[in-house]
Order: sequence, then C-alpha cells, then structure tokens
Amino acid sequence: MQTIEALSHRLSSYLEAPQINLVRRAYYYAEQAHDNQKRRSGEAYITHPLAVADILATMHMDHQSLMAAMLHDVIEDTGISKKAIAKQFGDAVADLVDGVSKLTQIEFESHAEKQAENFQKMALAMAKDLRVILVKLADRLHNMRTLGAMPSDKKRRIAKETLEIYAPIAHRLGMNDLRLELEDRGFYALYPLRATRLQAALKSARGNRKELVEQIQASLEKRLASENLTSIVIGREKHLFSIYEKMRTKKKFFKEIMDVYAFRIIVDSVDTCYRALGVVHNLYKPVAGEFEDYIAIPKANGYQSLHTVLVGMHGVPIEVQIRTKEMDEMANSGIAAHFLYKSSSDDSTISASHSRARLWVQGLLEMQSNAGDSLEFIENVKIDLFPDEVYVFTPKGKIVELPTGATAVDFAYAVHTDIGNACVACRINGRLAPLSQPLLSGQKITIMTAQGAQPNPNWLNFAVSGKARSAIRHFLKGQRHHQSVALGRRLLAKAFSDVQMDYEQLTDEQQKKLLFETKVESMEALQEDIGLGNRVAASIAKLIKPDSDNKLRASNNNGNSPITIDAADGMMISFARCCRPIPGDPIIGHISSGKGLVIHQETCRNIIEARNSPDKISQVNWAANVSGEFLVDVRVEVKSERGIIATLATRITEQGGSIEHINVHERDAHNSVIHLCIGVHHRVHLANILRRIRLLSFVIKIQRNKN
Repeated sequence: MQTIEALSHRLSSYLEAPQINLVRRAYYYAEQAHDNQKRRSGEAYITHPLAVADILATMHMDHQSLMAAMLHDVIEDTGISKKAIAKQFGDAVADLVDGVSKLTQIEFESHAEKQAENFQKMALAMAKDLRVILVKLADRLHNMRTLGAMPSDKKRRIAKETLEIYAPIAHRLGMNDLRLELEDRGFYALYPLRATRLQAALKSARGNRKELVEQIQASLEKRLASENLTSIVIGREKHLFSIYEKMRTKKKFFKEIMDVYAFRIIVDSVDTCYRALGVVHNLYKPVAGEFEDYIAIPKANGYQSLHTVLVGMHGVPIEVQIRTKEMDEMANSGIAAHFLYKSSSDDSTISASHSRARLWVQGLLEMQSNAGDSLEFIENVKIDLFPDEVYVFTPKGKIVELPTGATAVDFAYAVHTDIGNACVACRINGRLAPLSQPLLSGQKITIMTAQGAQPNPNWLNFAVSGKARSAIRHFLKGQRHHQSVALGRRLLAKAFSDVQMDYEQLTDEQQKKLLFETKVESMEALQEDIGLGNRVAASIAKLIKPDSDNKLRASNNNGNSPITIDAADGMMISFARCCRPIPGDPIIGHISSGKGLVIHQETCRNIIEARNSPDKISQVNWAANVSGEFLVDVRVEVKSERGIIATLATRITEQGGSIEHINVHERDAHNSVIHLCIGVHHRVHLANILRRIRLLSFVIKIQRNKN
C-alpha cells in the first residue's frame, strides 16, 4: 500500500525539501478532513488522493499540483470551503482544488445536460490553469484502476465517459501512456467479453510472432551499428483497444492487423533520425506513399516522429517510427513533459507543445461562447477530440491543422472567424474548387472573401470542425434574431395601424403595460416572439386598445397597410413549397409558429383552413423591385428523344434561369414527363422561359405546377 513516506522519498529526486513538506502538510490536512470516510472498496478514503498524487509524481509534476491532488475531494466531500484552503495553502492551490472539484460531477449517471454543463466548467478551469486537467486525468486513472468495486451499471457509465472524453483529452494533450491505460481499462469495463477474447488471441499471436520479431530487430540493429549510428530498437506492441478500434472501423480481421510488425528506433539527434531513415530504406524496400514526416510538421498535440512502412523478409509489412529520446518522452508524456523537463523549460519542443495545448483550450472557450447550449458545445468538442488530422498550408506557408474530412470552410474558420463568415470561394493548389471538397495533407488553400457575404446554412452539411460548426450556428442564430425582431416590428406596426394607432408613438406607460401583460423582459423580446410567430400582433394591439372590434378586423383583412416583400432571401420570411409564389403572383401571408411569415399564393389550397384564423393571416404585397431568385415547379410532357435534358437546360440558362433539380418519369415507350424546379426572378421571366421551351419540337405540353 502506498504511504506518504514512500511518496516523499520519490519526490526527493526532483523537489526541494520545503516543497515536499508542503505536500506532506496537504496530505495530513486531507487525512483529517476525510477522517472516517471510506471508499466503496472498504479502504480509508485518503488512499485515493494519495494514489492520485503518486500518479502525478511519476510525471514529475510541481508541488502545487501534488497538493491539489491531495486536497481535490476536500471541497466536494467534507464541506471545507475554498476560502479555508486558500488560507492554509495559498490561492494557487485553492484555485486548482476548486477547478478539479467542479469536474468531479461529470458522471454519466446524471442527465446529458448536466454532464455537458460540467464539461463547460472544465473548459473554464483549464483556461485558467492547464494543471487542472492533469490532476483530473490522474484522478480518473486511479478511479479506472479501482473500478472493480463499482456496481456494473455505474462501471459501464464511467468507462463510456472515459473512452468518449478523458482518453481523447489525454491524446489531445499528447499524454500517450496515460491514454493507452485509460483506453484499455475502459475497454475491459465496457466490453469485458470482447476484451478477454481479444487478449487471449493477442497472447497467442505474440507467441507465434516472437522469432520473426527478433530476426527483424537484430537485422535493424546490425545495419544501424554498421553505419555508426547510436540507436535503441524496440519492438512496438499494439495495445488492446487500438486493435479493437481498427477491427471495428476499418472492418479488418484480427489476423490482418497482427500481420504488421512494428518497431521504434530511438536515436540521439534530429539529424540522426533522417540518416537512420536512409539506412532502413536501404535495408528493406519502402512502401510508396506510406512515409510521414511528423518532425518537420508536428501533430496538433506536439507529437514528432518519422513514420515509414517497409516490406521485410517473406513480404511481411514492417512499420517503423524513428525519433529522438526527447521526442519519445514528449510522445509518452505530452504536456506533462513540460513539468518533467522544467529545469530546461526553454526547450522549444516542450514550450511549443504547451502553447499548442493553450491554443486548443482557447479554441474551446471560443466554441463555448458561440454555442447555443452546453449540449451543442460538448458535441463540437467531441468532434475536435478525434485524433486524425490533415495538415494544409496558407498562401504564406503557415501550417493549419484540421480534422480528417475538413473542407475549405473549416480552413477559413481556422484562420479567422471573420474570414469564415465572408468566405465565397476557394482555390486548392491554385485551382478553383468547391467549398465542400475534403482537404488532403500538403495542399495550399486560398480563401476568397466578399464584402457583405454571409455563412450559408448548407455549410453545416459538410463543415466538420467544432470551431466552424459553432461559428456558423452562432451567426445564423444572430441573423435569425435580427430578422425576427425586424419582422415583429413590421407586424406590430401594421396591427396598431389597424386599430388607428401609431406603434412608434407608444408611451412608456403603454410599453410597460404590454411587457407586464405579456410577461416578457423587453420590447425587443416581444418583437422577436411575434416575428417567430409565437404571438399574434393583433392580440398585442388589443391589449392597448381592447375596444378594437370586428370593424377594425375587417379593415385589416381589406388590405390596410400590407407588408411589402422585397427580397427572396430571409430567415423569417419564407415561401411555401406547396405553391411556390413568385413576384407578380397574388399572395397572402400566414404567421406560422417558429417559422415567422410564410408566403402563399392567394389561391393555394393549404391556406384555406388558415383563413379561419384571421389573426394569423397577414396582407402582403410585392415591392416594385424584388431582388433574388425564386423557385418554381414546371411540368413538361415530351416525346422521348436523345439529348432532351441538355436542350431543355440550354434553353433555360439562355433566358437567365437556373435549374435546381430535374425528375424524369417515363409514361410509355414514346412519351415522358419531366418535372423541373427552376429559379426565376418574376412572372414575366417565367413566361419568357416557358415560351422558349414550348417552341421545342419534342415538347407536347408545358405548365406551371401551382399546388
């Protein structure tokens, strides 16, 4: 069993005596605070904080982190306040303890919202001090090591959360050793039968491979020594969870994964890494396209190494990683290496890793401010925790890291939110490309922006990075708010003019009365509610002038002060798909909850029932000049010939129309019916297009679908 004396002895290898005494003091304080408390296993509670501190000691963490580890459950479980801890041990330790305390509530047994809310607290705590997450990860690791005492349902919940959140965070911070243990323990707890079967198969396979592994290792060592390169060659073992994930995601058999032999070569300098690469490529033939240089372009979590795949004796594939001792330490300890090597903390590799972690946390905070709620935030974070990345270049040669499958839209938002919002097109390696095209490592991306351009809601269908998705949603929510407020104001102005009042001239008393009666906080919130269709403007007007009766209602329906439609695009004014009105059609507006004002043709069958609720009907008119393109459905009966679609498309585009989609239905061997959805500016424009199509020899009949 771990004791404070054994821990103190271990700490003496890298901490000063006064610092060790502070850690001991924190231990005795926690021991007293947790007196008479037991863990589920029956052990004294203090064994847990001590074990967490011991895990941090293996990372050579500073004395304040170790003190926080000793005290991390004191606020949560004993009623001792943060103020009391600050008085005893200082503000820095109290902040760390408080940060970790808030995180202890992240359990799957709570509702998803509560879990997500706590994850938001974690992001804030990490932003203040990155050591918070290191203490939390050590806490989670010890909980996973002692999971056996938990009931099976709680065991599975904790394991699922570990695999979904904590293991990916450890990977994001480059802490490979800790990640592997979290993953394997989580795998055993979540899928005990699969893990046991896989472990048995792995043990058997390793026994069969032993001789060949030794032969390959010996030949690598011999060739490197003959070139006077000082190196250590290690046979690399695949761990259980990564084998399972590869089998599941890549749909491979266990044998296919185990047929690959993996080795790591550790050398003394970066220069030797590249020389060793040349040596192994001379020994065994490299596989084309399987070389990755993560030394020149490190991964987002700071990982550096050369990766290559060789074809060895008997045609077996050999994966080789080549790195320096410092890179190996960074790969295993990640951000914790910053503390491990604190005596030489000016080391560029370590400080770069630390700044990357800080940038990631800052990105979390930006996503948090843009997210509508905690569930959306955690969804975006989980996207960004996926380990695979692509590395692309800006026009000036700066490297940008993005998740696999990222597009030019993700790249634009990664450079700056304003560039993302104003993005209209992109060039990939100098050639124009669609914004939705997935990017590949090594490409140079140029984003073209335009003044007044706005994010397209369709971007959410292909944007994959959390930053891009949260920024697009944030912009669209803001736009929806502004447009619904503007529409609500117009609807209120119309409703008040119908009762012979001027909405803009309402007194403060009248406005207060409206807010009191409707129980909303501000006139802007009231306008937004009306614009969204959640309230009826006419009933709001009646609150001020209750004697307005059917006579005034009639004036409303007789077209008094109609709302003017001047553009095709708008989030709170939409055009019904059932009848697809276009400028020039007689129209009527229907106020629909959550959608705002929906415009129909006056003759549309779907509006008949809504006319029974005059409060929800609004008189609308087209403006003299309407901007934008409006969709309209057209049905064309044709004689079956070759090249009909191409001819139709040419006629439509010649007249300045656009085709949204085409459906062809064969009636018989001679005739077909083509359904077109085309974009036009107004009725005259549509009439010109229909006239041009009607002149084609193969057209039997053409008509606009009106419902």
